[in-house]
Amino acid sequence: MFKRFRRLRINETLRNLVQESVLTKDDFIYPLFVKEGKGVKIEIKSMPGVFQMSIDEILKECEYIRTIGLKSIILFGIPDVKDSVGSECLCDESIIARTIRAIKAKFPDMFIVTDLCFCEYTDHGHCGILDPKTQTVDNDKTLEISAQQALVHARAGADMIAPSGMMDGIIETLRSALDKNGFENLPIMAYSTKFASAYYGPFRDVAESTPSFGDRRTYQMNPANRLEALEESLEDERQGADILMVKPALAFMDVIRDLRNNTNLPVCAYNVSGEYAMLKHAGLAGLIDYERIMLETLVGFKRAGADIIITYHAKEACEILNRK
Repeated sequence: MFKRFRRLRINETLRNLVQESVLTKDDFIYPLFVKEGKGVKIEIKSMPGVFQMSIDEILKECEYIRTIGLKSIILFGIPDVKDSVGSECLCDESIIARTIRAIKAKFPDMFIVTDLCFCEYTDHGHCGILDPKTQTVDNDKTLEISAQQALVHARAGADMIAPSGMMDGIIETLRSALDKNGFENLPIMAYSTKFASAYYGPFRDVAESTPSFGDRRTYQMNPANRLEALEESLEDERQGADILMVKPALAFMDVIRDLRNNTNLPVCAYNVSGEYAMLKHAGLAGLIDYERIMLETLVGFKRAGADIIITYHAKEACEILNRK
């Protein structure tokens, strides 16, 4: 006798009972971009619904997202002044540090993840100190200032640090610096498998971080490499990462699944700007059922093995889940 799979699909309640992957509001981390000024809220043309905001506007946004059950954010800074080493982010009055303190003063329960990198803060747009001979990022010199940046975030009150620059040895460097300075309980979410992807295009509009020359293929991963991707993440686990990440997510679900099958650590999928923009613009053009495809995409990341999803869809997803 053949198996009748439809028995478990005929009734809606039964379908829900046997559903294997479920989205909840606790799955999401929502990216926010803070810019100097007051009353600043600039929508990004390539990413409808995503804004650069001043600290006062960030506070308004945090007040709203708490009401819909969104409890976690990841902060990116957009400074007025940039230089060759990104020195703005190395002081305790950096835009990120001031934003963390302001949010924590008003919403102490908001979980704040900080992106730790230099591309938004350098005048050349690369993710660290440049080697003048090779014209690429000097890995080890960048590690030194990355530790300084991590301590700025930690002293300001960050709940978790997420280094995105793809420097070799970054997790060991940050873990050592944090532990030596009394922040041994501060977790690190590693951008452990971050590809040199064309899906990042719109992010460079909102973060103002387009490289002034070249690209980031010497330090971010080749999108064609699956085995190297797994090795990158497992190395970060050996160095002390608490959470591992795959970025981008949509075209790399095989990597998410490989990582899930090879680690017991929580896995994060970063649903990046290009992935968001494609759905958003297709929805605005009336080409797709935006809400259904958005939720289907997000549950796909969960099905692939992600425990956490960083996504620009987070606010809308929580609003939809609240309606159900």
